[in-house]
Amino acid sequence: QVQLVESGGGSVQPGESLRLSCTASGFALNNYAIGWFRQAPGKEREGVSCINNRDGSTYYLSDVRGRFTISRDSTKNTVYLQMNSLEEEDTAVYSCAADPDLGACTRQVIKKSYDYWGQGNQVIGSP
Repeated sequence: QVQLVESGGGSVQPGESLRLSCTASGFALNNYAIGWFRQAPGKEREGVSCINNRDGSTYYLSDVRGRFTISRDSTKNTVYLQMNSLEEEDTAVYSCAADPDLGACTRQVIKKSYDYWGQGNQVIGSP
């Protein structure tokens, strides 16, 4: 059974940091594209970052480039999203997702619909 379990969300003040974790079970991350998505209240879901676990390519939404970093630990079957200098505009529910189509993540594009999804984690940046 494919499962993604996220952790690490919370409430922080603007300028602070959080790290989200996405641990997979039932499959090996190495053969999947892993994406992080977010949905703010009243807005559409958007792709924030992704990693192609075959060649290591990464993608970042322009709004988060330079502040967020995606990484992986194959030994733990886990992908991380380090979020620095959080802003109020980053407030959203963040979800990780996996797709066996490695074209779901390139340096230029993150596919909007992935096959497998985690439960979502609330991230709040508020003074």
